[in-house]
Amino acid sequence: MTATKNGSASGLDPKLHSEIMNLIQYIQRLRIEIAGIANQREDQTAFDSMADRLDAIVASTAEATDSILAAMEDVDGAVDELRTHPGPDKIDQICDRISEKVMGAMEACSFQDLTGQRVNKVVASLKFVEERVNAMADLCGRAEIESLESDAPLPPQQIDDGIALDGPQRPGEAISQDEIDNLFS
Repeated sequence: MTATKNGSASGLDPKLHSEIMNLIQYIQRLRIEIAGIANQREDQTAFDSMADRLDAIVASTAEATDSILAAMEDVDGAVDELRTHPGPDKIDQICDRISEKVMGAMEACSFQDLTGQRVNKVVASLKFVEERVNAMADLCGRAEIESLESDAPLPPQQIDDGIALDGPQRPGEAISQDEIDNLFS
């Protein structure tokens, strides 16, 4: 086979040649889209980075919760001491301790800003991945992909003590406090 002036191989049906060229272009675009997802920056892919950020959020939240609980336990103990009606010097010491613990609890609560920043980075990464996956689906033919039945396993559901943990609900999707209260009535 030899190439002709228009770039098709001699002896090759022009329609077949066109289909092969289209397939080559689709594969090239698909490679570019996959590279956008799997590209490593600073020895991490977007997925590695998201996992690290989520791990940091979980660790920060646990640390802050422990700090807040410890401070509140100390405040509660100080209140118990105050109930014994100690002398004025002891009252001042207990009040100073309460102020210190309250300040510690407020500092632990300040992790909220850092957590919000980390969550926003993860959300941005997820949106990037979603855009890339949608682009690949468009390249491969969205209608054909959606018509295929998926054998992919569903993501595992997190369960604690037999209760599904779905996390915070979107507005309007969660049950109301009144509905919860009615469960205990």
